[in-house]
Amino acid sequence: MAWRRLASNLLRGPVGEAMEPPPPQTVLALSQRLEAAARRRLGHGLGLLHVDAGSCNGCELELAALGNVVYDLERFGLRFVASPRHADVLLVTGPLARNMHEAIGRAFVATAEPKWVVALGDCAVDFGVFKGSYAIGESPVAFDLTVRGCPPAPAQILEGLLALLEANR
Repeated sequence: MAWRRLASNLLRGPVGEAMEPPPPQTVLALSQRLEAAARRRLGHGLGLLHVDAGSCNGCELELAALGNVVYDLERFGLRFVASPRHADVLLVTGPLARNMHEAIGRAFVATAEPKWVVALGDCAVDFGVFKGSYAIGESPVAFDLTVRGCPPAPAQILEGLLALLEANR
């Protein structure tokens, strides 16, 4: 019986639900607003550096989704960078484990002005389920924006980045 089920599943292929793409006019409007705000504020697209401060990787999956064909981060003038020296925004995920405080502080110091720090996900905002743990401590840097969710959806992250740029004109 188990072999029949296995063979059936292998031959049938994966079962999933088709994802509805966002409305094109919404994507176009968001793209234009993000690009205009980034160019006005910085003179170039926005460089994002991800700093994992003890995350479960839920937020990282959503950050990775920003690069897929549905969200396509690059079309908004946003890009992930590998060095804090090239970053404009530090995206911090995870509950801010004590052993990551020095790394967050160093990344912050190495990032050129103007710079912003964004807390992504409930763990970075208020420590989530890790609140009260001996391994967690207060952030060594102040957050300019918090994006709640466990994990936050890619659209929420994009909206948050847009709000950050538009608020700091």
